[in-house]
Amino acid sequence: MMSRTAMMMMSVAYAALLATPAAAQTLAATATADGGQATTQDDDRADRDDILVQARRDETFAGTKTETPLIEVPQPLSVITSDTYLAQGAINISDTVRYAAGVNADAYGRDTRVDNFAIRGVDALQFRDGMRDIFSYYASITSDPYNFSRVEVVRGPASVLFGQGSIGGIVNLVSKTPGFENAGEVQLTYGNYDRKEVLADLQGTTGTVAGRIVARVRDADTYVDHVPDDRVMIAPSVTWRPDASTDVTLIGLYQDDHSGSTANFLPVVGTLKPNGTRPPLDRYLFVGKPGYDRYDGRLLQGSGLLTHRFNDAIKLSLKARYIDSRLSYFTHYTDSYGNPTDPYQAGSDGRRIGLYADASLARMNVFSTDNNIQARFHTGAAVEHALLAGVDYSWNAVKKAGAFDYQTIDLYDIDYAAIAAPVVTGPYSRDTQKQLGLYVQDQLRLWDRVSVVLGARRDHVRSTSLDTASGTTTRTTDTATTVRAGIIGEVAAHISPFVSYTESFQPIAGSTTAGSPFKPQTGTQYEAGAKWQPDAATLVTATAFRIKERNRPISGPGTSIIQAGELVTKGVELEATRTLPGRFDVSLAYGYNDVSGDSAATGYLAKHIASAWGTKTFVGALGTLRLGAGIRYTGKQVSSSDTWTIVTPDRTMVDALVELTRANWRLSLNATNLLDNRAYASCLSRGDCFSTAPRNVMASLGYRF
Repeated sequence: MMSRTAMMMMSVAYAALLATPAAAQTLAATATADGGQATTQDDDRADRDDILVQARRDETFAGTKTETPLIEVPQPLSVITSDTYLAQGAINISDTVRYAAGVNADAYGRDTRVDNFAIRGVDALQFRDGMRDIFSYYASITSDPYNFSRVEVVRGPASVLFGQGSIGGIVNLVSKTPGFENAGEVQLTYGNYDRKEVLADLQGTTGTVAGRIVARVRDADTYVDHVPDDRVMIAPSVTWRPDASTDVTLIGLYQDDHSGSTANFLPVVGTLKPNGTRPPLDRYLFVGKPGYDRYDGRLLQGSGLLTHRFNDAIKLSLKARYIDSRLSYFTHYTDSYGNPTDPYQAGSDGRRIGLYADASLARMNVFSTDNNIQARFHTGAAVEHALLAGVDYSWNAVKKAGAFDYQTIDLYDIDYAAIAAPVVTGPYSRDTQKQLGLYVQDQLRLWDRVSVVLGARRDHVRSTSLDTASGTTTRTTDTATTVRAGIIGEVAAHISPFVSYTESFQPIAGSTTAGSPFKPQTGTQYEAGAKWQPDAATLVTATAFRIKERNRPISGPGTSIIQAGELVTKGVELEATRTLPGRFDVSLAYGYNDVSGDSAATGYLAKHIASAWGTKTFVGALGTLRLGAGIRYTGKQVSSSDTWTIVTPDRTMVDALVELTRANWRLSLNATNLLDNRAYASCLSRGDCFSTAPRNVMASLGYRF
């Protein structure tokens, strides 16, 4: 059997390789739920009948920031490679995690403005390459899934390593970076709603330097009238490797989006609930002003990453990124909040309703850096350490200016020409935040059988908020110490039980609607579970957890934002991946969340979420045929207030894949929501409903070399 040092070096050298499905759904650095074929966008350029990885012990990064076999991590972690989520028809980041256990990626249906996902019943934060990516709602555009090699889901509090991590978990996007090979692909896609795309992923090397460019150009409409989904994305990167011990990588990003809002905020009365004898409103009714409503943004990013191994025991890692974002968001939405049970104007025969007009301009600038050093050593023959010490720093500034209007319209016969179009003329508000964090982690491997993870972090955060209405500047300073501890060990029959305790600290910029600065959001979690890995082709994880959360910002009466008291989430998760004989791969996931506490009225997310995805590959004289199918189930959702209780029915969605590869050519057909189940994603007691996306079919023709 290979030594642990050899295993570590092999993982680093082949971090872009595909993994077996056993390593996939649990945050190996590179595995996939599709299983034993090539599983990353980089490696599956080769024909699947030429590359078949039958067994390899994968290493993890996001859970510990070190090269650690996932069976030694006392935490359930998931990774979804680009080959997997693109095969599943993902068109945004929310789509990439919809087959992961414990993740609700469809809480408001498809939203062209933002990616939203809840992990363990709590809204999750988004990171990119280990550094926080989103700092404010409606200040940036969504990330492009084609630009990443994998998406990692860290479930449970993650503040010890990631700083401002949410309590339920985080989603970390891993950028595509150059490989030292000459390869590439070009792809044409056409789909529903006149979706036309050109995609390219090209890389080459000149010895010690490798370059890569990832690009997408899209011209598309959506299932909501007057809402486009156009994008230009170009992401160049270059890696310099002067020797086997050093990598320096620079990553750039230019992205320009022209879109709108597919989340229409339609009233519950008239959609889920009847409005007298009138027929239900069109689920995808556009209530804005054509040519005015928009969600247009431009995003620039520049990142630098350096890793250097002084020897087999000591490794240095330095990362930094700067973000410059500009956004114009003009929208309209109905007023179903003042009287959610009867939002229509008196005497209008249930036809006329208030309509808000909201126009805003946002500017966001972010600088982030994360630097650490790792040392491996022994204290005795039976105790091995992987000691990690680091410092991270982030600074962000968000400026916003807005304009508002209000009128009434006939919702059943909208006069679009008469809808108000406010112009933004007011001054910019400004919220800034600086965070400095120091962290240390020690991973102990005892008798090569038991792993212990101990970690601690100290954060110092300073926030400043300018209220343009009053001219008042509010300054707050917050500090916190968070800890982490866990143990996992193989007891018998390849079963490894684990227990862990983790804490989270999340400073929040801004203030409540009443003007009070947000307090830091904190949380604790206790977790126990077991991992079973009888062979390299199988991995089963079962876990139970309890999270206690404090100071969570939530929606209050009407459109107000308040900060609630305690929230307790208890749940279980099951996740399994398996490669079966005959090139058949399957992954299964189930999550149960029960939310209670002072803000239980906001616990509208489904208690039960389950999914299954499988692929079958046939190899013949005409090429390689891969067939895939998936099913996603979301249980009923209950939203309660003093006024009423709204129950959103459960729903089931089916996805499918047909893919034919011959020589360098690939033809694929993806269908999401194949049965066109036009359900409601959620309807809230505050008065509004959100619909799931209808069936979407995309055909792609690609050439790889």
